[in-house]
Amino acid sequence: MISKAVVEALQQFVPDENILLQEPMAGHTTFRIGGPADCFVQLESGEQLKKVQKYLHLVGVPFFILGNGSNLLVKDEGYGGVILQIGKKMSRISVQGCRIVAQAGAALSQAAHAALEHGLTGLEFASGIPGTVGGGVVMNAGAYGGEMSQVVTEVTVVNSEGETLKLDNSTMEFGYRTSIIKHSSFTVTEVAFCLERGDKESIKTRMEELAARRKEKQPLEYPSAGSTFKRPEGRFAGQLIMEAGFRGFQIGGARVSDKHCGFIINTGEATAEDVRQIIAEIQRQVKDRFHVALETEVVFLGWEDI
Repeated sequence: MISKAVVEALQQFVPDENILLQEPMAGHTTFRIGGPADCFVQLESGEQLKKVQKYLHLVGVPFFILGNGSNLLVKDEGYGGVILQIGKKMSRISVQGCRIVAQAGAALSQAAHAALEHGLTGLEFASGIPGTVGGGVVMNAGAYGGEMSQVVTEVTVVNSEGETLKLDNSTMEFGYRTSIIKHSSFTVTEVAFCLERGDKESIKTRMEELAARRKEKQPLEYPSAGSTFKRPEGRFAGQLIMEAGFRGFQIGGARVSDKHCGFIINTGEATAEDVRQIIAEIQRQVKDRFHVALETEVVFLGWEDI
């Protein structure tokens, strides 16, 4: 449990109404699964983040940075620390010429539509990705041949000492579903994109085409965390899972999608443990049958042994 002293300290940095105790995480993940966080803090600025993050590091209280929760599985028992949400309260977007600057809490779809409005091309791939700009940069999110590394020019971060740093594209060490931030204590506060001039109708048509492809091939009607596993080199996770006989495989309320075997869906009453068990069983059998170790895109929060 978070002590009263810690809560009182946080109240010095963040408005009281932005600090929630025992907040159910099911309402903050696209899986719609997860027990309560001891303390949930909605941040409104980079300055608040600096002060809160520096304080929590100083007193040794565990914390987790949350965006839209689109690749997160929170344990049913919850999280015994502080969740720092960079979301709608930090989602401003500005456009200057071919440059878009977005706060980390802005939705990727929001940034893509801002680009469309200004006749800028390059972010169409991101229009259907359910995460935030900050989360997208951390994991170098991508789809349909596009990824963040192709359009990001500068990333503003805060380190554990509460200092603001600016990282250019080459410093980000982008890779497949990874970046330098994924393996550091940096927290993203703002991202700058450099795009190109394009035809609005062509941009809109491309976004509509990608939306139709997603609707056709992905189980968007169910809560999920998107692709459960990273793509193994030279293979496709969904194909391996299907060939291993997991299409429609179900534990409790969690199920391997019949539409796309790379997705584990919440049919309505799934628990985090249901999902975890399916993931573990898929990993075991795919490793045994095809000698391929599937690595999750899903982040586990609350488990100490994963």
